[in-house]
Amino acid sequence: MAVAVFSRFCCCLALGVLFSGQILQTLGVGVGINYGQIANNLPSPTSVVKLLQSINISRVKLYDADPKVLTAFGNSSIDFIIAIGNENILNMTDPTKAQEWLKQNVQPYLHQTQITCVTVGNEVLTTSDTVLMENLLPAMQSVYQALVALGLDKQVNISSAHSVAILGNSYPPSSGSFREDLAEYIHPLVNFHSEINSPFLINAYPFFAYKGNPDRISLEYVLFQDNPGVTDPNTNLTYDNMLYAQIDSVYAAIKAMGHTDIDVAISETGWPSKGDPDETGATLENAAKYNRNLLKRIAMNQGTPMKPTVPINVHVFALFNEDLKPGATSERNYGLFYPDGTPVYDIGFQDHVLLSSPSSATLMAWSRFGILIFAMVMMI
Repeated sequence: MAVAVFSRFCCCLALGVLFSGQILQTLGVGVGINYGQIANNLPSPTSVVKLLQSINISRVKLYDADPKVLTAFGNSSIDFIIAIGNENILNMTDPTKAQEWLKQNVQPYLHQTQITCVTVGNEVLTTSDTVLMENLLPAMQSVYQALVALGLDKQVNISSAHSVAILGNSYPPSSGSFREDLAEYIHPLVNFHSEINSPFLINAYPFFAYKGNPDRISLEYVLFQDNPGVTDPNTNLTYDNMLYAQIDSVYAAIKAMGHTDIDVAISETGWPSKGDPDETGATLENAAKYNRNLLKRIAMNQGTPMKPTVPINVHVFALFNEDLKPGATSERNYGLFYPDGTPVYDIGFQDHVLLSSPSSATLMAWSRFGILIFAMVMMI
C-alpha cells in the first residue's frame, strides 16, 4: 500500500511539474501582461525585467511609452505594445507631430527593445467625448503613415483598444453586432484594420457581467469551470465560458461590417482579488480561478468555437496591484503580484519573490504545485 501511494505521489508530482511548467511557458507564448504604473510603491523597471524573465513573460503592454521602462528592457527579448494616450490623440492627427512622436518614443529603442505595436487611445469609443471619437481613426491613419515614412511599418503595427461595451448585441455570439450609435466610427475603423492587417483589440472582463447580474450568470461559466455551457441556436456551437463568447461576438460584429480577415485579440482581461461590498465575485479565490483557468486554456492552444484553429491572443490585466488607481476597490486589486514581487495568489509561480533566484523559485513552485495535485488526487 505504501509503495502504491508513493508511486501515485511520484506520478502526481511529475504531472504537477510538467503542468506548472506548461503554465509558466504559456505566459511567454499565448499570454502577455499589462504593466500599469498608477502606484507609488512599484519596483524599478530593472527589477521588473528580472521578475518577468523569471516567469517567462515575453510580451508586455504599456499604457504609455515610458523611456525608463523601454530602456530597462533593452536586450531582454520581451515584445512591447506601447501607447499613445487619449490626451494626445488630437496631436497625432498632425502628420508632423505623429512622426516626431515616433522619432522620440519608438525609433531610439528599436535597436534593443522589440516594439511590435502602438495603440492609439484606450476605450475612446465608449467615452462621451465625440471630438476624440471623431479623431481616433484620423490619428491612427496619421501615425501609420508616419511609420511608413520612417520605414517602420513592417516592424510596428497600429491599433486601438476598445471596451467590449462597443457591442450592441453579444448574444448569441453569432448575432454579435456593434452599437448602432457607434457604427459611423467603427465601420471605417475596421476597414482600416483590414487595409493594414492590424488586430482589433478588445478589453473584455467577464467579471463585470457577473457583478452586474450574479443571479442569472453562472459563476462557473465566467471562471472557465465545469458547467453545461451555452449553445448558440444559430450555429449549434457550445460555449463553456463567457470570454470566448465575447470574442466570437466581436468576430461576428466585424463580419457584419463586411470583414472576415481581421484578428481579434484581448488587450485586457482579468479578475480582481478584492472589491467593495457591492462588487459581487471580487475575491482572491475567484481571481485565482479565473487567471489559472485562463492560462490552462491558452496552454492548450485553443481557439474559440467560431475560430477553433486561431489561437487566442491575450494580455492579462495586470502585473501589479496599483494603489493610486481611482474608483472602486477592485480597480486597485487586479494584480498578479504585490509590489514586492510576491504573488497575490497561486497560478503556478506562488513561491516566486522578486529578489530570489528565478531557477530555485520556479522549482519550488513546481514542487508545491505537484504536492497540491497529489493531495487532490488522494481525496478522490
